[in-house]
Amino acid sequence: MAATGTATEPGPEPGRPIQIAIAGDLHGQWDASDEALLELIAPDALLVVGDLSDGQQRIPARLARLTLPTACILGNHDTGRDPTGHTLRRQLDLLGDRHCGWGLRELRPPGLAVVGGRPASAGGGYHLNHGAHAVFGPVTLEDSVSRITAAALAADPLLPLVLLAHCGPSGLGSGPADPCGRDWKAPARDWGDQDLSLAIDRIRRVRPVPLVVFGHMHHRLRRGQGDRLSFCRDRAGTSYLNTACVPRHDQDDRGRSLRHFSWVVLRDGELLEVSHRWYSPAGDLLYRQLLHEQRAPLPALAPC
Repeated sequence: MAATGTATEPGPEPGRPIQIAIAGDLHGQWDASDEALLELIAPDALLVVGDLSDGQQRIPARLARLTLPTACILGNHDTGRDPTGHTLRRQLDLLGDRHCGWGLRELRPPGLAVVGGRPASAGGGYHLNHGAHAVFGPVTLEDSVSRITAAALAADPLLPLVLLAHCGPSGLGSGPADPCGRDWKAPARDWGDQDLSLAIDRIRRVRPVPLVVFGHMHHRLRRGQGDRLSFCRDRAGTSYLNTACVPRHDQDDRGRSLRHFSWVVLRDGELLEVSHRWYSPAGDLLYRQLLHEQRAPLPALAPC
């Protein structure tokens, strides 16, 4: 995936916060109300972590028409269980350069480098399903690590770097409630992407990775086990945010319609705020779960 933007185009204004809205696993829940809401809450950029639907073209077509700077990666559901890869290819064609799997998308404005992980991942270490194999060919683990790393190192060093993946990296815990923990089948285990974890390690030898954004593992655990831990930060200073609040269209106990976005505020590559937000379709912020705020005490893991 080719980068958008060039070194001669404007970077982020020093000291100016960048407001990023992130749509977790959509599973068909994206329509005109979400687009109208984005107009009202006015983020600087939109990131989408995949599982748009089960392979339908409606949502990729809508995302492709957005004027808001947008980067997206497709998830395992987006293959539509089509081993020929035709379903996956149609969505990639609709998204065009908005899809950043294994590539770099520089959003100018606001001045943000987004690098995608492995497209159509279902987690569990390293595996290409039939649809992804048909589209991308026999990509090995080392190939995938090298592609992610090369894309990140090609980014303008003046731009803050965000890694965007469908499934998060391995190494964030093996319990069912950990950010990439397997909760749907015993025994619980780390279900993160091995290639993403290896790429993060290589990238950080050259430049900082302030934030990794992903979904796939839904916040509500199976069999009534509670809620998933959706945010953590490692000793190297990289933060990890699982945005998969499903369903993202919901109602509260008063019958009010809710629309979920995760929200990140970056300034000069530093995280000022990370939160989950639930808005009314009219743009009212009805609920906010604060996961991180600069200068506030930061636990190793914060429950969602």
